Amino acid sequence: MEFAIIMPVLLILFLSSFDVGNAIIIYLKVRAATYELAAITNQYTTGSTGQISTTTMTSITSAVSTVLAPYSSTPTKITISQIKATSKTAATVSWSYTVNGTKLSGSYTGLPSNMAKNSCNNTYPCYFILSQVSYTYTPMFGSYMTGPLTLSDSLLVTPRTSECVQYNSTPATC
Repeated sequence: MEFAIIMPVLLILFLSSFDVGNAIIIYLKVRAATYELAAITNQYTTGSTGQISTTTMTSITSAVSTVLAPYSSTPTKITISQIKATSKTAATVSWSYTVNGTKLSGSYTGLPSNMAKNSCNNTYPCYFILSQVSYTYTPMFGSYMTGPLTLSDSLLVTPRTSECVQYNSTPATC
C-alpha cells in the first residue's frame, strides 16, 4: 500500500531528472556557442581582406550547430551585432546579422553601465560585438507542466585586431 502511494512521486522525480539534466547541458552549450560566435567574429578587421561577407557570416553562425551537437540546432535563434558607443551612455547598432531571429537596429540600450567609459577610454565612437544565442528547449517528460523553456545567453566583447569589424562594408570607416 505504501509503495503504491510513493511510486508516482518517485517516478515523476526520476523522469524529471532527465529533463533537468538535458536543460542544464543545453544551457551550457548555449553559453559556449555564444562565446564562440563572439570570439570568431571579433577576430575580423576592416578593409577588403578583413571584413566579413554574408558567406563568411553564414560559416560563422554554422559553428553553433557544431557546439550544440548532438542536440538539434533547429530551435536556435542566433544574432551577431556590432554596437557603436557614441558616448558613455548612448549606443546604436552598426550592423546586425541573424538566423531565425530579428535583427537589431536603431539605438541600443543594453550596454552595461560604465562599459563604454571603461572600454573606450573616453574616445568615441568605439565598438563592441554582441553575440546572442537563444534555444527553445521542450522537455521530454515534463512539457505538459512547463511547456517549452527558452535558454539564452548574450555576450559583449571588443574587437581584437581593429577598432571595429566591417560586415559587407558597414560601417564605411571605423
